[in-house]
Amino acid sequence: MQPRDVSKYELIGLDIEVTDSRNVHLKGLRGKIVDETRNTLVIQQDGKTKRLIKDQMTFVTVINNRKVMINGALLVGRPEERVKKKFKG
Repeated sequence: MQPRDVSKYELIGLDIEVTDSRNVHLKGLRGKIVDETRNTLVIQQDGKTKRLIKDQMTFVTVINNRKVMINGALLVGRPEERVKKKFKG
């Protein structure tokens, strides 16, 4: 998986850290993505789950030993539909 193609792949299993969010209480939140819906990511942290709204956050993950910042708004939609989207970049 290339970092530039992250929006085309399944995100479940990735460890993330929220770097920016409309909800200031979510900044710095870390966890593993355990589920994904059209508009949300569900992460697990210390045995508890949190549902995060994709288009309201930016997060960081590591892919191929490279830190990648992802704008959650680019991920809105079901994973199988994101593959078909064309992104400028």
